[in-house]
Amino acid sequence: MRQLLATIIMTGLAGSAYADEVPVIHLILKDHVFSPQELTVPAGQKIKLLVKNENATASEFESYELNREKVVPANSEITVFLDPLDPGTYPFFDDFNRDTTKGRIVVK
Repeated sequence: MRQLLATIIMTGLAGSAYADEVPVIHLILKDHVFSPQELTVPAGQKIKLLVKNENATASEFESYELNREKVVPANSEITVFLDPLDPGTYPFFDDFNRDTTKGRIVVK
């Protein structure tokens, strides 16, 4: 029983350490433009993307290739976790301003 409890505790601690190792990438929406418009991230690694909307209206982070769609309320920030990705280019956009607000994630 003690062995099982120790294993559970160590597994939980390992999970916490892993969570601290996830790279955090910042993306800002201002004047309906993503900044930066291109993000470069490592292949095969989970990513924590923080999307901050500095606009007075809601925006959206959406990507068909990443299978993500999340509203970013005005003057707020959201978190989008990305599972490990294969090398390539993954476009994203603001569905509320689809023609002008675009970006891409380049995975190397």
